[in-house]
Amino acid sequence: MIQNFEAFLIAITILTLTPGLDTALVIRNSSRGGFTDGAVTSLGICLGLFVHATFSAVGISAILAQSAELFHLVKMVGAAYLIYLGFTTLKSLWRNNEAPQASAGPVTRHEFRFSRSLREGFLSNVLNPKTAVFYLAFLPQFINPEGSAFLQSTFMAAIHFVIAMVWQCGLAAALTSAKNLLKSARFMNWMEGTTGVVLVGLGVKLMLEDK
Repeated sequence: MIQNFEAFLIAITILTLTPGLDTALVIRNSSRGGFTDGAVTSLGICLGLFVHATFSAVGISAILAQSAELFHLVKMVGAAYLIYLGFTTLKSLWRNNEAPQASAGPVTRHEFRFSRSLREGFLSNVLNPKTAVFYLAFLPQFINPEGSAFLQSTFMAAIHFVIAMVWQCGLAAALTSAKNLLKSARFMNWMEGTTGVVLVGLGVKLMLEDK
C-alpha cells in the first residue's frame, strides 16, 4: 500500500481540477464533436498517465530530467504538437466561416473519429515532458520502499485516471449541454476559436520557457 494515501488523493485531485492543457484540449474537442469526442479525448489523456507512471518507475523520467538536450528535444516535439492542434482548430474554424451556411442556423458538428480523438489526447499527454518530470518528483514520496515501485506507481496512475476521467467527462457533458441549449454558430465559433488560440499559446509557452 502506498504511503500517505490521503495526502496523495488530495494533491492529485487539486492537480486534476487545475485548468491547463488537458482541460483546454477536452473543451476544444467537445466543441468540435460533442460529448463523445471530449470523453474519448479524455480517455487518451488518461491512458498517457500510465506511460508516465511506467517511465517514472523504471527511471526513464530521471534520464529525461537530468539530460538537458533530451528534455529540450521532447519539449520541442510536444510544443510543436500543441501548436499544430491549435492551428488545425483555427484553420477548421476559418473554413467553416467561409462556407455560406456558417452565418446562420444551427451548427453541424464535425465528424467524430474515435482514433483521432484518442490519439490527440494520448499524444498531448505523453509528449509533455513536464508531466513526466512531475510524476518523477511527485510519485516517489508516496511509494512504500517495502513494496513494488512499479505496482504502486501504476496504482497511483489508476487513481489519477479515474479522477481525471470523471472531471473531464463531466466538463465535456456540461459543455455539450450548453451547446445544445444555445445551438448557435456564434457560440460554436467562439469556443473553437478560443481553445485554438489557447492551444497555440500553451505550445509557444512550453517552447519558450526554461527547464
